[in-house]
Amino acid sequence: MTLHPQYITDTKGKKQAVVLPIKEYNLLLEELDELHDIKLYDAVKAKNEASEPFEQYLKKRKAKK
Repeated sequence: MTLHPQYITDTKGKKQAVVLPIKEYNLLLEELDELHDIKLYDAVKAKNEASEPFEQYLKKRKAKK
C-alpha cells in the first residue's frame, strides 16, 4: 500500500497532524483490523487447547438448553 500523506505543520514547520485521502485511510483501517484478527488468532493458537468441530459444539450447546 502506498500512502500519500499531507502534513499540517505549525509556524515553525514542525509536523502536527496528517491528512490522508479517504480511500487510503479506509484501507489502513481495514489492514489494522486484519492485523488485530491475526494477533487474536495467534494468541488462541498459542494456548494449544483442544478444539472440536463447530457443528459438534453447537449440538452440545443445544443439548444443554
